[in-house]
Amino acid sequence: MTETLFYHLEKRSLDAVLPDLIEKTLQRGWRAIIKAESAERADAIDNLLWTFAEHSFLPHAQQGDGRAERQPVLITLEDGNPNGAQVLFLVGGAAPPGKAESFSRMVLVFDSRNESALAAARQTWASQRKAGHEVTYWREGPTGKFEKQAL
Repeated sequence: MTETLFYHLEKRSLDAVLPDLIEKTLQRGWRAIIKAESAERADAIDNLLWTFAEHSFLPHAQQGDGRAERQPVLITLEDGNPNGAQVLFLVGGAAPPGKAESFSRMVLVFDSRNESALAAARQTWASQRKAGHEVTYWREGPTGKFEKQAL
């Protein structure tokens, strides 16, 4: 079963949160896929991961750049798991794959200020619970740190 985590952005932007989540994923020795909803978002994430910190580097590529199976982090618009990732990040309202079983963890990061992303998160929540997957909900606390919420 795929563990599904919902990260609810209320104060910070995706750009402020995503690099830290990816960094933690890599520190655990896991690979990741970041699935975006548009080519524009994928390009923005690609640029973000190159420039988010002056002395940090997150090894990554976009689908179609180099060999996907060699990438620790792959940015894509498509379903699948060409780099053997353990973690799938869904951003900007990107739809979950029909089969998420190849991932140990699916992380949906959504901004409640974006109505379409909020609607997509609600739909994914319902479908993941119906499929019997373990779901957890994380919300930004007063300090900006994510706190697990009781269901």
